[in-house]
Amino acid sequence: MPLSPEDIVRNYVDDGSSTERVNKRKSRLKIAIVEPNAAWPQRFLDTKARIEAVLGSTAVAILHAGSTSVPGLPAKDIIDVDLVVKDIKDEDSYVGALEGLGFLFLLREPDWHQHRYFVDEGDRTGAYPINLHVFGPDCPEVERHRIFREWLSKSPKDLQLYATVKRECAAASEAAGESMQEYTLRKDKTVREILDRAFHDLGYIK
Repeated sequence: MPLSPEDIVRNYVDDGSSTERVNKRKSRLKIAIVEPNAAWPQRFLDTKARIEAVLGSTAVAILHAGSTSVPGLPAKDIIDVDLVVKDIKDEDSYVGALEGLGFLFLLREPDWHQHRYFVDEGDRTGAYPINLHVFGPDCPEVERHRIFREWLSKSPKDLQLYATVKRECAAASEAAGESMQEYTLRKDKTVREILDRAFHDLGYIK
C-alpha cells in the first residue's frame, strides 16, 4: 500500500525494548565530521553494485542516505545506505549474502519498521566504512530519508544549520565518550525541525 503523507510525517517512537543485538562492533567508531569528499558518490555506487550482484531481485531499492548523499555537506566518513528488500522478515534471503560481502549484522529493531542494521567497518584493504539499513517495502523511514536529503540539497540555510549542529554534537559526544546512538540523539531535535520545514514545503503539514 502506498504511503500517505500522514504515514510519512508521523513520529515513530521506539523505546528500544524490542532491539535484538546480534553482534558487536569490533572497535569503537570515532565520531568525527570531515569536509565533503568527492569520492563519496562513487563509493555508494560501488556498494550498490556489490549488493545488487548478490541479492538480485531481492533488493527492491538501494539508496544513498545520510549526510554523504548531500552535496556540500560535511559528514562522518561513512557511507549510509538504505536497502529495501521484498520481505524484511525473510532473513535467509539477504543476511548470508550481505555477510559474504563483509557486512556485520549488528541488530534487529522489530518495533521500529522491522529495521535490520549492518556495518562494514572498513577494516580490509580497499574497504571503507558503511552503515547499511535494511527495511521492507513502503517504509516511512526510507521516504523521510529521501525528503530530508532533497530538502537539504535545495535549502542552503538548513544545510549550513545542520552542518554546524553536526560538528557541535560530534565534538560533544567525542568529549563525553558517547556512542554513535547518543550522537544521533543529540542532533535529533534539529533533524525534526528541518524535516518539518521540508514537510511544510511539500504540503504535508500546515
